[in-house]
Amino acid sequence: MASMLMKMACMVVACMVVFAAHAEAAITCGKVASSLLPCLNYLKGPGGMPPPACCAGVKGLSSAASNTADRKTACDCLKKSYNASPGIVASTAASLPSKCGVNIPYKISPNTDCTKIH
Repeated sequence: MASMLMKMACMVVACMVVFAAHAEAAITCGKVASSLLPCLNYLKGPGGMPPPACCAGVKGLSSAASNTADRKTACDCLKKSYNASPGIVASTAASLPSKCGVNIPYKISPNTDCTKIH
C-alpha cells in the first residue's frame, strides 16, 4: 500500500512539473518575429487590409501573451523588430492589431515605453 501511495505521489509531482513548465513558458523574440513575418510586406506598404496569414500571427501572438511579463516582452521584441526593419510605415504598424481584430494594451511603435504595460 505504501508503495502504491509513493508511486501516486511521484506521478502527481511529475504532472505538476510538466504543467508548471508549460504555464511559465514565456514569449520569445523568435516567436514574435516568426508570428509577424507574414506582416512585413504589409507593414512596408500603403496599408489596406493585412493578409490572413499576418492576422493569424497577430492573433496567435496576442493569445500567447497572456500575462504582464509576456506582454512586456512582446512589446520589447516588437520594438526591436520594428527598428531592425527599415521602411515600416508607422500608421500601418499602429493600426495592425485593430485591423486584425485584436486589442493590445499599447501602440506598436519604436517609441512605446514597454515598462508601463500592465
